[in-house]
Amino acid sequence: MLRIAVCDDMQDELQSLVLLTNQYLSANSLVAEVTQFSHPDELLTAIEAESFHIYILDIVMPMMSGLKLGKEIRRLDREAQIIYATTEPQYALQAYAASPINYLIKPIEKQQLFDTLTLAISKADLAEEQTIAVKTADSLRVIRLSDIACCEYRGHVVVFSLTNGEDVLSRTFRESFSDYCASVLKDRCFLQCHTSFVVNMRRVERFSKDSFMVRGGKTVPIAAKQYPAVRDAYMDYLMERGD
Repeated sequence: MLRIAVCDDMQDELQSLVLLTNQYLSANSLVAEVTQFSHPDELLTAIEAESFHIYILDIVMPMMSGLKLGKEIRRLDREAQIIYATTEPQYALQAYAASPINYLIKPIEKQQLFDTLTLAISKADLAEEQTIAVKTADSLRVIRLSDIACCEYRGHVVVFSLTNGEDVLSRTFRESFSDYCASVLKDRCFLQCHTSFVVNMRRVERFSKDSFMVRGGKTVPIAAKQYPAVRDAYMDYLMERGD
């Protein structure tokens, strides 16, 4: 399901943005979950547990500006579509550090927001809703691909490290690690960077010659012989995303 977060510290402005967003969804017969936040800290706490496809952010807010908030969202999620909605036109140039899809000046013109939402939804990575079923030692877990930070092979078991800090261990298997992860590797955001590791490029926070650091602080090694191919694949991914 499409998930939209709206963050504005002014309650009347927040309600207005949420109302317009819901009007857009209704007019286009779209089903989505719209969550409102009146403080940037609330939104940052929420995205530790789940991500949103689209963020509509004010600029001038207490404790943390929308500019800093947008950069933090972009650090955590390269796929997110960010829309700024503010009374302050002077921050437009700075805002583009977070690669927003648009910068709207309040009072928001209804059709302008509607057109921006149409564009944002067309670019949103709804494929991240795809799931895989993992057989564990005692149950069957259904995991969203977007929730996987990396996969690690350990002695005929795969450890799925999730973005919320949880590790899910598969039951033992005899096929190769690459064959086992074939369904995951079909997603263009996943890359096998080592004989024992697959990384979700959506969740990479730092890239170096010998490793990736993914969301949650886990380090994923890059095999030395694979570095040129891994580097090129990751750069191609960033270029495709416009980063």
